Order: sequence, then C-alpha cells, then structure tokens
Amino acid sequence: MRNLLTVCTLIAVLSPLPCCSSGSREPHDPGRIGVVVSIPPLAEFVRMVGDDRVRVTVMVPPGASPHTYEPLPSQLREVSRAGMYVKVGSGIEFERAWMDKLIDVNEHMRVVDCARGVKLAGIAGRGGHDHPGRTDPHIWLSPPNANIMVQNIFEGLAGVDPDHRETYSRNADAYRKKLDELDRSIRRLLAGNTRREIIVYHPAWGYFCREYGLIQVPVEEEGKEPSPKRIARLIERAGHSAVKVIFAAPEFNSESAEVIAKEIGGEVIPVSPLEESYRENLQRVAEAFSRALQ
Repeated sequence: MRNLLTVCTLIAVLSPLPCCSSGSREPHDPGRIGVVVSIPPLAEFVRMVGDDRVRVTVMVPPGASPHTYEPLPSQLREVSRAGMYVKVGSGIEFERAWMDKLIDVNEHMRVVDCARGVKLAGIAGRGGHDHPGRTDPHIWLSPPNANIMVQNIFEGLAGVDPDHRETYSRNADAYRKKLDELDRSIRRLLAGNTRREIIVYHPAWGYFCREYGLIQVPVEEEGKEPSPKRIARLIERAGHSAVKVIFAAPEFNSESAEVIAKEIGGEVIPVSPLEESYRENLQRVAEAFSRALQ
C-alpha cells in the first residue's frame, strides 16, 4: 500500500500543473528561490535569512506529527520545482521515511542538513535517562543549536544564489543576534528556580533542558502510550516532587497526561515544539516552564 501511494504521488507530481496551483505563488514571483523545509520552525529560519528572495513550503504542517505525516501531491509538486530543501537532519521519522523519495522527485535541488555542526544527544527514555544509540531529533529547540542551523541555511542559500550572498549574510547575522537575545532571556527566566524537573508527554525538550539545566520526565514509553503501571509511577513521582503541571504537545494525544494531572490535582498545559513563530514560541514555553517550577 505504501509503495502504491508513493507511485501515485509521484505520478501526481509529474502531471501537468494548473496555471495557479494551490499554495504556490510561483507564477507571480518566478524570481524567488523555492525552498522546502521539513517542519514549521525551519520556515522562520529560512525566511529570516532569505527575506523576499525565497518562497517557503513546509512539508509537515502545523498540528501534524512529523512521526506519521505523509506529504500531499501538491507538496511534492513544490519539491519538484524547489531550488533547495532544508532538513532537520537528525532523525525525524518524516525525513527517514521520505527524504530519498523527495530527492528522487528533484535530484537537482540543494539539500541542506541543519544538523551539521550540532552536538547530537541521545533521546530521553524513562526517568529522563538517554536511550543508548538513539539520537534525539529535536535539535531546533535549543537556541544555540538554532544559531548553528541558521548558519547552515545561510551557506545553502549563498550556494544556490551567490549573487546575493552579502544580503543573506547580513540577514543571518541579524537573526542570530536575536537568537542570542532569546537565549539570554530564557537563562534569566530559569536561573532562579530551585526545582528543575518537568513532566512532558512527548520527550521533545531534551536539548532545551540540557541547555538550561532542567530534567524532562516523559510520559510516553518508547514512543508509545504509557502502561497503567508507568502512569502510577509518574503520579507518585509528581507527588514527591510537588509537580502540578503536565506539559503536552497538541500534535500528540494527551489523554494520559490528563489522567496524571487529575490524580495530582494539577493541569495539562499545551506546549508545541513545532510552532513556526520560533522565538515567540520558545519564549512562551520558557515562561510556562518557569511558572511550573516556582
């Protein structure tokens, strides 16, 4: 079935395009570079570097999970005419499943690996400990990592469009300064808290927690819904640590988080790792973490 879907979508890509295709402004701005990104936060990075020189398409849209998403034919058409693809490059399931197929759709586009130069870490398991041999793909959730990712995007755009290298360099430098400001703001927010443990449904926040001295405790078990035994242990742990907030991403089922929150007399607060408004989102998340730790 999956192979059939792939064949059908590739046929859709190669079929004649209408004059005004949905989601694309290419007929009206042929001078822009088509840049496709895997997830929404990368769209902000590209736009801040490329400004009006780029037209950005996001493969995994807001609210969808990069662990299960499959691209639409309209998105594959955008890939077929893109000048550059920007991938997370650290193991998100969407890229593992689809990257080779996307390159087959357009073998001429430049592929930028945002993980180049980022110090990768293991993915968090039970009790916040890392799973040996498994890489945490959520590299963008650390502003210092984002700074490196933006540099990779700059180098990619400068390679595709060398005539505007200086413009991309200025834009990248300006945005990286804003990421440095965000980093300092988050450090100030979290510096005064004596408690350091947060309970999250999906363990997306490992790089963030390592950067700012926090400990994430995931509700999920190996990427699956927790067993009743694990839920009971988390309720006990939350009680001992006086935890009153469970953080859950809107892209995932939060029923287990709701059960735990009810038992501890607490609440579930949504925090998304995939918001396109990257700096504003991380500032809000840091404020939510800070309040929960007080």
